[in-house]
Amino acid sequence: MISNTTTPKGEVKTHTVVIVGGGAAGISVAASIHKRDRDIGIAIIEPASTHHYQPGWTMVGGGVFRPEVTSRPMPEVIPPFVSWYQKAVTAVDQDKNQVVLDDGSCIEYKALVLAPGLELNWSGIEGLEAALGSNGVTSNYREGMASYTWDMVQNLKQGRALFSQPPMPIKCAGAPQKAMYLSADYWLKQGVQSKLDVQFHNAGAVLFGVPAYVPALEAYIEKYGIDVNFQSTLVAVNGPAKIAVFRTPGADGNHQEREVSFDMLHAVPPQRAPKFIRESTLANEGGWLDLEDDTLRHKTVPNIFGLGDVSGTGNAKTAAAVRKQAPVVAENLIASLRNEPMRAAYLGYGSCPLTVENGKIVLAEFGYGGVLQPSFPKWINDGTQATKAAWWLKAKQLPTLYWHGMLKGREWLARPAVRSTND
Repeated sequence: MISNTTTPKGEVKTHTVVIVGGGAAGISVAASIHKRDRDIGIAIIEPASTHHYQPGWTMVGGGVFRPEVTSRPMPEVIPPFVSWYQKAVTAVDQDKNQVVLDDGSCIEYKALVLAPGLELNWSGIEGLEAALGSNGVTSNYREGMASYTWDMVQNLKQGRALFSQPPMPIKCAGAPQKAMYLSADYWLKQGVQSKLDVQFHNAGAVLFGVPAYVPALEAYIEKYGIDVNFQSTLVAVNGPAKIAVFRTPGADGNHQEREVSFDMLHAVPPQRAPKFIRESTLANEGGWLDLEDDTLRHKTVPNIFGLGDVSGTGNAKTAAAVRKQAPVVAENLIASLRNEPMRAAYLGYGSCPLTVENGKIVLAEFGYGGVLQPSFPKWINDGTQATKAAWWLKAKQLPTLYWHGMLKGREWLARPAVRSTND
């Protein structure tokens, strides 16, 4: 039975494996470890009471999913074989093999898995957080806000709709575009597209980081008549005035700021690792968890592993990446506990189902360096065209596979690669 544990201040409890984070990464890796060795004692530290299927929020914002299907009470999702500490972590003391909780207590470990996800830095855009949920300002990245997105999409008949994407890295880098495509598809089908000025403001310099998928996306940009603005970063929002401020590089090397009015704004905040990671010695120069690309073990602390959005590895931050990472961490962590060579390798796999219209998806699958890593037959994913089969996979199959497969340790299409060297 799940133990929702409290630890008196000053008392130190010990578990063989401690996992920080009860999201997709933390629960999946717990299930994968337990699947391989049922005698290993596992604890999960997670303060939240609700577990969210975040890939579903885009679909809620597009009127495809109901909000309630994207969340479940955390006690229904936490595995029964773990001890659950419903606390937040404030620090990791790698010298003492302890994590410090927000009540001042500590938990000791033999091996630590860091999977706390990332932090949405809403304050990184002036005025954004205060503006959310009114005056047409929304974000599918905000819990409970995707329904407002759908309301705005249905009610907008004319005017200007802005969609922003912040500097990388962010979770699900395709999500800002997904919201835009689903909205534009609805407006096209409702016959109001010609009355709308739809703009995409991307802080980056390209539409998508893997060139193989760009032509298919560009075709939809043209179809919907979207005005794409590269190197255009949202820096401020005035909700009541319905003004967004974008920063762009000037010809003289200095930045310029431009005000753009809107009737609807779908904004995505900049993102970063949680404070206890980014301000610690466990972080790389960018503030993300400093992991080996293949083993997912920390580069300098051998009994710490990591996965999910907090990772400083060069993969896309998606739930599909977690699906591939969890078995790798499980195998290598167990090997480490047994003083055996680590043989499992993660090759950077990530998947981004780009919802380019209601009923079709460009299913991007790729690894480190943008190398294509298709895992489905070509009739589902040919890498260049949107398909109905890929939509069927995301809309009908992936939620069930998430709740009843990945979180239960069923490693569908997730066999780890074998390391070329065994250090």
